[in-house]
Amino acid sequence: MSDTTSNPPQVRSGHGIKQLIKSLGPGIMMASAAVGGSHLVASTKAGAIYGWQLAAIILLVNLFKYPFFRAGIQYTMGTGKSLVEGYDGMGRGYLLVFFALNLISSIVNTAALLLFSASLLGYFMPGELPLSVLSAMVLAACLMILMAGHYKALDGLSKVIMSVLVIATIAAVVIAAGNGSVAPVDYEGPSAWTLASFGFIVVMMGWMPAPIEISCLTSLWLKSQRQEQTVTARSALFDFNVGYIGTAILAIVFLSLGALVLYGSGTELKASGIGFSHQLVSMYASTIGEWSRYLIAVIAFFCIFGSTITVIDGYSRALAEAQLLIQKKPLAQNRYLNGWMLVVSVLAMAIILFFTSALMPMMNFAMVLAFMTTPVFAYLNYRLLSSAALPAEMKLSRGMKYLSWAGLVYLYGFLAAFIWWKWFM
Repeated sequence: MSDTTSNPPQVRSGHGIKQLIKSLGPGIMMASAAVGGSHLVASTKAGAIYGWQLAAIILLVNLFKYPFFRAGIQYTMGTGKSLVEGYDGMGRGYLLVFFALNLISSIVNTAALLLFSASLLGYFMPGELPLSVLSAMVLAACLMILMAGHYKALDGLSKVIMSVLVIATIAAVVIAAGNGSVAPVDYEGPSAWTLASFGFIVVMMGWMPAPIEISCLTSLWLKSQRQEQTVTARSALFDFNVGYIGTAILAIVFLSLGALVLYGSGTELKASGIGFSHQLVSMYASTIGEWSRYLIAVIAFFCIFGSTITVIDGYSRALAEAQLLIQKKPLAQNRYLNGWMLVVSVLAMAIILFFTSALMPMMNFAMVLAFMTTPVFAYLNYRLLSSAALPAEMKLSRGMKYLSWAGLVYLYGFLAAFIWWKWFM
């Protein structure tokens, strides 16, 4: 039976700090999924290359994407349905496009995050193991946790990971700030406001705070949470805001680390995420102190492991629900979710084993695809909220409408600029 019939919309206001803390879940999982590549790599590189120049861009893209990510909470709390069901209601074509994009993103992103996690796991292993073996170990851990408990297991793990991540990251920033910037006083870094920098900004914006389809995953996690406990409008929005605003703050924190520790250091940055993660750990150890090597490695590993496990669960959940809708079968069948987790995992491992050299081109393709599809799914989410019969608490407020319009202009404007830069320059 689907969630819609078994769990009608719950939009009571709800009160009490304990209830709000207990309700934390989908928003924290969204944050855990978001802080991987976009924060550890993109935000830190932004600070390392351009100093503080891109801080405003990071804040703006988080602000303008806010209403479209929040749409997953509003729509699910107001209708009892997920955004995936909403796309299906708008037309089968929308659902098929969503399914295809998610299939590509799930496999490529899982493969990249597994390799990333494996490279960082190597810091804690007594001997040297091949990346493929370490990737298999990370994948096995993810699948065991997910198969054992699905939503409950992921919910609990995400809270632990995010708590450790926030504490360790803030500690590293405080230490780095106390030591001061490594850049010489007269150092003038490259300008972020040139055409040469546009490609980097596009990639950063596409995955900041995360690809827009994460809003659908948050919606699906919320459906699962509502099967486990009572969720109110107030608690659901509180959870989302904690997760979303937390990711925006962490993005600036990671940019600060790059600006304080790497900007102006004279070290050439590695192009790949894996190479950059090792370089990042080594640079922190030499600047802050050798004792910090494992602290930074722990931050990085938790960051990427949290993204890996939430991506496997979230994308598989979306693919399972889309398949069931396409086939007009009852929703919420765990065997389909388990099946898609295995399919995504096997295909991701196949890329690691046989197509590792093609992974970076695949990642670049996925990042550009995320950037180009963001305005489309942002508009679909806005349209769903505008047309659905929602309770007053879940309707778009006037301020959210204005912010949505500004966000659409911002996103479509950058998309037009990217198309001009990529194909007409």
